[in-house]
Amino acid sequence: MKKIINQPKAFVDEVMEGILFAYGDRLRFLNGDKRIVLSNEETSAGKVGLVTAGGSGHLPLFLGYVGQGMLDGCTVGNVFASPSAQKMANMICACDKGNGVLCLLGNYGGDRMNFEMACETAELEGVPTRMVIARDDVASSPKSLAERRRGVAGMIYAFKIAGAAADQMMSLDEVAEIAQKALDNTRSMGVALSPCIVPEAGVPSFQIKEDEIEIGMGIHGEPGIEVRKMLTADEIAYTILNKILEDMPVSIGDEVSVMVNGLGSTPLEELILVYRRLYMILESKGISIYMPHIGEFATSMEMAGLSVSVIKLDAQLKKLLRAPANTPFYTSVNK
Repeated sequence: MKKIINQPKAFVDEVMEGILFAYGDRLRFLNGDKRIVLSNEETSAGKVGLVTAGGSGHLPLFLGYVGQGMLDGCTVGNVFASPSAQKMANMICACDKGNGVLCLLGNYGGDRMNFEMACETAELEGVPTRMVIARDDVASSPKSLAERRRGVAGMIYAFKIAGAAADQMMSLDEVAEIAQKALDNTRSMGVALSPCIVPEAGVPSFQIKEDEIEIGMGIHGEPGIEVRKMLTADEIAYTILNKILEDMPVSIGDEVSVMVNGLGSTPLEELILVYRRLYMILESKGISIYMPHIGEFATSMEMAGLSVSVIKLDAQLKKLLRAPANTPFYTSVNK
């Protein structure tokens, strides 16, 4: 293992300290708990709270989206491990402004189970809750079993759109409905070129040959659809987009937002090359792109590879996507 870290067991807490040292004017820990980050942004009384949680190792997911126009709170566990239900419950209660809290999460067993228990605890404390689960990864299950799909980078669109809806003082049910609508219209798929190493494990999460690429691999190293010989940027773009559009048909005149997300070790130039071909393919189909997102939004430590997410927009989703947002790791200004 060759990493710029100190002690593996201290990795997550030291990262959390570093985030607070850098952005302490905008973020804070809940009662000194280094695993629970809350926004310092001023919000209106009665605004629906918006929270998420998950394992560390995916920065800027999940922590990076706490701030103005997006999440009110986030709690994380160890690398690729869910935080506890009690920490989730503490976060939910802290983010209630009087009209309840929406919990947005990826479709992973530990996260679901702990959020369900946390919501029960919060409800006993008088905090209404709703859960919306991201299932955007088309490679993880066929369309007939879409309820089993993993939640990956596409959930960031839900953070953004639901955050804007909450800022407009919509009700808890309305914010949950809009978050679900965003996710219902979002599909993602990724490819991996190399594994990552969890600091406390000290060994690669999987093996792949130097001249190979794995199609559809998950952000924790979950197996993909197939392993192929290395593809060009254009071939990667075509392969991913073809799979997404088979699952989410779009028509001439439709408008989408596209996210090309680096998994941790992929140069921005390479992401731009993939976006170039995605743009050309969609343009040839009469589909326009609004607010492209290109960069690192949901990583997997130092894994090399990328994912593509596509959200089909209507007037409502487009307006909410465009609404102001500003967190330490995200701004809608340059999107």
